[in-house]
Amino acid sequence: MSIRIGIVGVTGYGGGEALRLCATHPEFEVVYVAGESSAGSKLIDRYPGIGSLGELIVQKWNPTDLPKLDVLFASLPTGESKAALAAVDKRVKIVDIGGDHRYVDGWTYGLADIWPDKIKGQTRIANPGCYPAATLTALAPLLASKLIDPADIIVDALTGVSGAGRGGSDSKFSYAEVNEDAAAYGLLKHTHMPEIASTITAISGGGGGLVFTPHLIPMTRGILATIYCKGTATTEQCLAAAREFYKDRAFVRVSDKPPHTKWTLGSNLAFVSYAADPERKLIIAMGAVDNLGKGAAGMAVQNANLICGLPETAGLSGAPLWP
Repeated sequence: MSIRIGIVGVTGYGGGEALRLCATHPEFEVVYVAGESSAGSKLIDRYPGIGSLGELIVQKWNPTDLPKLDVLFASLPTGESKAALAAVDKRVKIVDIGGDHRYVDGWTYGLADIWPDKIKGQTRIANPGCYPAATLTALAPLLASKLIDPADIIVDALTGVSGAGRGGSDSKFSYAEVNEDAAAYGLLKHTHMPEIASTITAISGGGGGLVFTPHLIPMTRGILATIYCKGTATTEQCLAAAREFYKDRAFVRVSDKPPHTKWTLGSNLAFVSYAADPERKLIIAMGAVDNLGKGAAGMAVQNANLICGLPETAGLSGAPLWP
């Protein structure tokens, strides 16, 4: 029996990526798609290559007027999910790709590669943000093995422009503005800092010294997090800790070489690597993800697989795009 899927925010970047993955998923059947400005249009008008799903009409989003669904993916701007999703029938499982339910009571933080057992059987999943997906995947083995000081972590992260979403018409995200340019933003108060800090504490029992600086760079998709930590472990010890930590995890690759964002393009993979100088008590952790894949819709489908009792890899085993 197929699992009936709905996607809200289907014409945004995150919702569109969820649609792409669900369209070829062996157990999912997309029966409902919704949006705001796109309501009334056919999927084929927005996604000409979508195939048999093209005749689906994008519905006006109304959480109290849904067809029979098993799982609802919600990809809405921060601030627009909380009240709406509270009105959805409790029998419908929800994966919120947006930011309104991370570390909120009644919702499970869906860090699928690190806490899969906490996700299985739940009905309300808050998908991690894109920066946390890259950052926490790299940090978790070091924190769990107590190889670094959780109170002294500096994150320097780079993102592609698709992280700003499709809906924004702000000229600062236009090609002319972002091409041949790089800039820091969200200094000292970025929206993803609280969930990164909370997860550092949850894994290690400590924290409190996080510094996080994101940068917008001129590429379409991808995130690279370079993280500076204090510890006396060697590079080999860090790599060994990560390989042990992720030995049974399908989507995390531990690399001897610094990772590239392009290694992850169009996939649910995360690449991590490490470099250490014990004499200086310096450890550099690196994490690379596709911000729309592992950083959004890929992780969301992985979480949906877990809550539906499916193989975690269902619909997600495709290789990255190259070049």
